Amino acid sequence: MRVVSDFTKDGIKITLFDWNNKYLLKFEAGGMEQTFKIAALDVTDESDLEELTQGTFFDQVKERFDEMNQSLQKAMKNF
Repeated sequence: MRVVSDFTKDGIKITLFDWNNKYLLKFEAGGMEQTFKIAALDVTDESDLEELTQGTFFDQVKERFDEMNQSLQKAMKNF
C-alpha cells in the first residue's frame, strides 16, 4: 500500500492510498474514520481525487462524522 498524499482539512486528516488497483480515500476525525474505495480505472488522474476533499462530498463527510459522534455519545450514555 502506497500513501499518495496526506493532509489535514477542517480538523479532519485525509489520506489517499494506492492499493491493489484501487484508491482508498480515508478521512479521520478523533476516533472515527470513513474510508472510500475507488477503482483505479474510474480515475483519469490522481489529482481528480482531490475534488472529493472539497464541496458537497466533503461537507457530507463532515456531517456523517457529526452523526457518528452523536450515535456514539447516545450509546455511551447507556453504560
